[in-house]
Amino acid sequence: MADHTTKDGAGRQPADGTGTEHDGATGERLTTREVAERLGVKPETVYAYVSRGQLTSHRGPGGRGSTFDAHEVDALVRRGRRETAFGGETAIRTGITLIEKGRYFYRGVDATALAERYGYEEVAEWLWTGRLRPGTRFTAPEDGLIAALRTVSAMPAHSGPTDRLRVAAIAAAAADPMRFDLSPEAVLGTARGLIPTLVDALPAIGRLPRADGGGAPLTRRLWSRLTAQAPDEASLRALDAALVLLIDHDLAASTLAVRVAASARSHPYAAVSAGLGVMEGPLHGAASGLAHRMLTEVLQRGSAGAVVADHLRDGRRVPGLGHRLYPGPDPRATALFARLESVPAAADALEAAREVEATTARHVALHANVDLALAVLSVSAEMPPEAGETVFAVARTAGWIAHALEEYTERPLRMRPSGAYSGPRPPQPMP
Repeated sequence: MADHTTKDGAGRQPADGTGTEHDGATGERLTTREVAERLGVKPETVYAYVSRGQLTSHRGPGGRGSTFDAHEVDALVRRGRRETAFGGETAIRTGITLIEKGRYFYRGVDATALAERYGYEEVAEWLWTGRLRPGTRFTAPEDGLIAALRTVSAMPAHSGPTDRLRVAAIAAAAADPMRFDLSPEAVLGTARGLIPTLVDALPAIGRLPRADGGGAPLTRRLWSRLTAQAPDEASLRALDAALVLLIDHDLAASTLAVRVAASARSHPYAAVSAGLGVMEGPLHGAASGLAHRMLTEVLQRGSAGAVVADHLRDGRRVPGLGHRLYPGPDPRATALFARLESVPAAADALEAAREVEATTARHVALHANVDLALAVLSVSAEMPPEAGETVFAVARTAGWIAHALEEYTERPLRMRPSGAYSGPRPPQPMP
């Protein structure tokens, strides 16, 4: 229902001149101007709260202006104070990733430059400890890996990669009696073992590399879980770069879930499980699968224009384009595309991705995001559509651990905003 306001956005005063209205069913009602004064904002901002679902407005008597429930407004005031107390719902202090002016940085270092120079395990270790150890290799502990392998192998054949990773994390946790030790040293030990456990617990599609038990680089072991195609060095470098580029991206939805779990002092396995649960949605980690299917269709039909038109005609957004944090190009996509240019098998998929971007750009300025770049990697290596989701999850686990380490140093349970209750006011009849 549309709100009717005066020209300046404020609701008209009630006819009785008191500045408030009273409704026997809901209690005290406030005008737009009174709400603005109580919240300390402009009248126009009040309607921004309405559009975000944080306030509910009703048309005043005789259709004059809008009124608001005083209890709901007061709850929003209290919520704002509480958010300020722990840094704000959307401004949680972190020293891990900065996104600024179309670029992003891990602890102040350009993330794309790190991906160009170092491997995933090296960058993860540096992110956690501040020390770069060239040649770092993570090894899965035997007990945890055996538990994860047995549990994952018992899952239904149709289980998705994130299902398997979640189950592997839970099984590894059950096998670790020291999981509740949240000291930095213990958490780092857990992290160094958990990531290779997640990778090695996945069923192998391709030929396993020699020394698969931990001597082979993590990237090579992960490749064998993604495709039956034998890897070349350029492809492995592209996969390793993708892992580094995806380690962290500020407070994405899954990362926030990890910090909430860590705030409640959940152990690292549980915190990672929380991130995996959120990541599975099509708007987050699974988005690359949609881009994979689109690129496959473009290659089959030989035309990006026809595929883009089909998406738009069906009311679907074109996958792999645009990112709300980057008005221009996504630097992760740019860096990964550059790596993929050296992979001969990726040429056709790269051309298809650029055609999709160019076709859409005729009407709206959207740039390729990292999901489209991941799709080029997965399509060119004959990986399943879910492969990008697996890469995303494995990569982001290192970032989640970094955030858990950070959150363990904060006040416990600080991630506790107040709910803006919108139900019926008491007293209500007993059901």
